[in-house]
Amino acid sequence: MSITTIGIDIGSGAVKSVLFRTHKGTDDDKHEWLSKRCERIRNRDIMTLAQEGFDGVMADAGLSRDDIDYIATTGEGENVKFATGHFYSMTTHARGGIFLDPTARAVVDIGALNGRAIYIDERGKVLSYKMTSQCASGSGQFLENIARYLGVAVEEIGSLSQSSKDPEKVSSICAVLAETDVINMVSRGIATADILKGIHMSMASRIVKLLKITGIKSGTALITGGLALDTGLLAAIQEEMIAEKVPVTARSHPDSIYAGAIGAALWGAFRHSKLAELEAQVAA
Repeated sequence: MSITTIGIDIGSGAVKSVLFRTHKGTDDDKHEWLSKRCERIRNRDIMTLAQEGFDGVMADAGLSRDDIDYIATTGEGENVKFATGHFYSMTTHARGGIFLDPTARAVVDIGALNGRAIYIDERGKVLSYKMTSQCASGSGQFLENIARYLGVAVEEIGSLSQSSKDPEKVSSICAVLAETDVINMVSRGIATADILKGIHMSMASRIVKLLKITGIKSGTALITGGLALDTGLLAAIQEEMIAEKVPVTARSHPDSIYAGAIGAALWGAFRHSKLAELEAQVAA
């Protein structure tokens, strides 16, 4: 028996869509990843992007709507009209994180507007979590705003940060005040690389504090969300882990941005199979 599902994760900065086929086994399920799409929102209508992502992954796999058993949304996707069901984003990131890295015992989701650390077990069950405050400057949107002010492409942030020789750490946890700090740094002639590294260090400090609060003592923390592929931030988190003597290995994955959508698709397959079992019992 196989179940074909689509997971759609609507975040603050992008809409991610994935298509999976789950092959049910006696002891274990096998998950086949068939297609993926990611679209930056950039003031575009998110429902239109969700529809385009849905249509796109089906076209990639050569499937039609009748071939899809379950359409699962997460994030801000509860209002997607064509969806079968919706899942809380913390559980989808946890499940998607385990799929991408089975050794992960924490998932750190750093999105456009906030961040959170999620402590999980080997099955992807959420044990505890901690989120950043609403006005925290440790977000993708904040970093993108700073890069725009500094005249730096988002793709250059990581390498520039890692080239820093004398980082200037941003102390404020308020995004508005932190941006003021950056303006002052520029007026003082602080190098762009040192400003970016300082921002990464400040963000890393808060992320590691979140992880410590969750209770994780060892293992791997997988970075997910829009900033997962920021190599400068990942390096800063790894450095902060060492400085704070936290015996946890931080790492990313090339497909980390899809963690929420993956988790939604896999939870959709699980829910579909359970509903099918209940229907079979009623019919019997």
